[in-house]
Amino acid sequence: MPQRAHLIALDWGSTRLRAFLMGADAEVLATRESDAGASTLHGPDAFAQALENLVGSWRSQHAGIKLLACGMVGSQHGWREVPYVPCPADAAALAARALPLDDALWIIPGLVDDAGQPDVMRGEETQIIGALARHPELSADACLVLPGTHSKWARVRDGRVTGFATHMTGELYALLRRQSVLSRLMPADDGPPASDDAFLRGLDAAREPSALGRQLFSVRTLGLFKQLRSEALPDYLSGLLIGHEVASELGEPGRSEETGDAASQRLALVGDPTLCRRYALAIERFDRPSPLLLDNTAPAGLWRLAQTMKLA
Repeated sequence: MPQRAHLIALDWGSTRLRAFLMGADAEVLATRESDAGASTLHGPDAFAQALENLVGSWRSQHAGIKLLACGMVGSQHGWREVPYVPCPADAAALAARALPLDDALWIIPGLVDDAGQPDVMRGEETQIIGALARHPELSADACLVLPGTHSKWARVRDGRVTGFATHMTGELYALLRRQSVLSRLMPADDGPPASDDAFLRGLDAAREPSALGRQLFSVRTLGLFKQLRSEALPDYLSGLLIGHEVASELGEPGRSEETGDAASQRLALVGDPTLCRRYALAIERFDRPSPLLLDNTAPAGLWRLAQTMKLA
């Protein structure tokens, strides 16, 4: 007999909509996804239709099932804006501020860290809740790193996100890789990482007390003078950018920047395995212990939040 479904969990980002049909104990029974990201849709009717197209049959098969969504679906440009919850915050704080669209669908809010200049996240807070659900030992004191277009370094203490920092590393890489003078000597087509050696060389350059702007131009000159092969230049660029991000968070001898708790906290990486592997290499290159590696924890986070809200 097929296992009974208890929840439809939705990870609704800017470019993708991912749906998870969930059974008891956070088990993922089935998955579906589409290109109907929040940034591609305009107006409530478009969001409702995208949802129906993807999970309408699940809703028909499982009458009365609840749906819980996280991500950019709750942004200013989403289906309905859900106000941010200020740090420090835990699963209970997020669940209490979830927005019901109807009697079946709720949207989880994002987080804001307004200590100093404001910083925000939408979707990553749910991945963090999922990571803590899967690894309760992280709840006491940890730094969770979520690499991506806009990487997040989130500090967790006593089960609450106490603060976080966003780095536009992935977006900078894409812009420099495709639209800057640096792109002229690089391969035309994007591909998987080609050279760990070039990536590590970029990391080592980032450890030097030199300005990022100057080091970025070396991506061009190293290619121009044949000191790096064309196909290795993207990896060197990646190493430079990730290296500066890691250095700013973990600190590096000879640097004057203030560092946060991440330098002493237990580290965990959450997200795409290939990208997390690169961040793990960077963290280890900066003489820190190997971080815990976790893949997509959004389903586990949505399940924990649904339980908190008594939806599942």
